[in-house]
Amino acid sequence: MTQPNRKPDERIICALDVPTTAQAAALVDQIQDAVGFYKIGLQLFATGGMDLARDLKAEGRKVFLDWKLHDIGATVEKAAASLADAGCDLLTVHARPQVMAAAARGVAGSNLKVLGVTVLTSLTADDLAADDHSLSPAELVELRVRQALEAGIDGVVSSPHEAARVKEIATQAGRDDFLIVTPGVRPSGAALDDQARAATPETALLAGATHLVIGRPITAAADPRAAALAVAESIALI
Repeated sequence: MTQPNRKPDERIICALDVPTTAQAAALVDQIQDAVGFYKIGLQLFATGGMDLARDLKAEGRKVFLDWKLHDIGATVEKAAASLADAGCDLLTVHARPQVMAAAARGVAGSNLKVLGVTVLTSLTADDLAADDHSLSPAELVELRVRQALEAGIDGVVSSPHEAARVKEIATQAGRDDFLIVTPGVRPSGAALDDQARAATPETALLAGATHLVIGRPITAAADPRAAALAVAESIALI
């Protein structure tokens, strides 16, 4: 993989949602210096994802481990502590109070920041109702954001549709440093794919997002580097 030689906009996180680390590394080589922050998700979890993470960190890039940890507190705490030793930047856990608090203990003293996953951007109100939730997506996100703040973690993952409310709640709690990482970001004209609650990069940032997770609009483009640069240009003045 080539090393970055320009300063990319680190609000853009490129999702490397591909089957193999070789494909992921090839994408990073194509994107070059247009992106400096990469998400490694569950698809790469069992196929060398941590090796890829270490390679990216060695090249000066930032790494988001989107692994959505969810287990008993002791297990989550130990897993988070192990991942903190790898020097990565962001880690997701499910936004359950005990899980978030355990992850916060596990990463204490490290630079790894913990994000609670509130409500997946592919879910609608009907999906939540089918799962026996009485709350709407927005109401459930609000509940989980408050629980994340109480647990002392660094931020949440939520759709752009809830970003403004998340920011408002965090600000009221005195957490201006609270991270709001938004998947479901699609540049104007891009296909929504499986995202039910999506928005453009500009809309997401103006609503309060601190980071944008963008996958297929960059990685499936004919020229991934040009696609990433186009997103960076669209948000340059925000």
